[in-house]
Amino acid sequence: MEKRDFLKNTAAVVISCSLFPGKAIGSFASKSLTSIGVQLFSLPKLLEKDFRGGIEMLSKMGYKEVELYGPFPFSANSVKEGWKAITPNLGFSGSGYFGHTPQEIKSILTDNDIRATAIHTDMLTLQTNMEEIAEAGDLLGFEYVGIPAIPQEKRMTLDGYKSVAEEFNKIGEQAKKMGLKFSYHNHGYGLQEMDSEIPLNLILDQTDAGLVFFEMDIYWTTAGGADPIAYLEAYPNRYHLMHIKDMKEKVRFSGDGGDPNQWIELFPYMTTAGDGIFDLQSIVAAGKKAGVKHFFVEQDMVHQPEIALKKSIDYLKNL
Repeated sequence: MEKRDFLKNTAAVVISCSLFPGKAIGSFASKSLTSIGVQLFSLPKLLEKDFRGGIEMLSKMGYKEVELYGPFPFSANSVKEGWKAITPNLGFSGSGYFGHTPQEIKSILTDNDIRATAIHTDMLTLQTNMEEIAEAGDLLGFEYVGIPAIPQEKRMTLDGYKSVAEEFNKIGEQAKKMGLKFSYHNHGYGLQEMDSEIPLNLILDQTDAGLVFFEMDIYWTTAGGADPIAYLEAYPNRYHLMHIKDMKEKVRFSGDGGDPNQWIELFPYMTTAGDGIFDLQSIVAAGKKAGVKHFFVEQDMVHQPEIALKKSIDYLKNL
């Protein structure tokens, strides 16, 4: 969504501006973001080199939450092997605990007044190792366990997406039994019509609102040709988490957004919050109104995270 006069987005803004001349509702919403988080895929190399130092840096910036990514010791073996195959190109190991024990991770986070509120794992691990995930949750304290993407082979057809919705309900039910909440983080695929239906809408409509929650990635949603605010407004209380980043100029995927190469192509267009075209005031305000509980800055493998992540949180704290 390009920058524009967000008075058009909600009548509440009109009331706000009449009562508080010169101000906008987005600024009030942003100031209520008292606990801003960061997805650790933003700075994997730094954390692998010095996890404690990286967490101390994030704490000093003002981050209060983190979202971990896998693979973890409890991840399915095939997932671990898949990561090993791609890590030479990434330049880091992909370890969810960065070479530490979960007890050490918890201690380092606690020492720096940071909570692990969510993790990203994968569908296979969720389907086969939920008890081990729950044990990790008990130790680390995370509530949300999600997947960053649907396996490609499961989203080739509309029937495939329908099966995914059924699997999501089962995963969500198992997660709930373990005291966890299952969430799905969208990429750019599934946002355009397939056999006269939009797959993401199908998943939202065919999953149980009490078992399956969503994480809005505003960058990939926009790159997939959809409007983040429109989804937040159409599906209140379904989105509990949000990934915040900005876009230098409005770009779309070269294809359907369905493979990592298309994602990587758009990495250069990512920028720090406030330096791009997104109307983050309106997006954050819509997110809070729709029930988003956790806002995570995510700038995938960003260059100079010590600068970029500081700029993003400063912007969000001072809208």
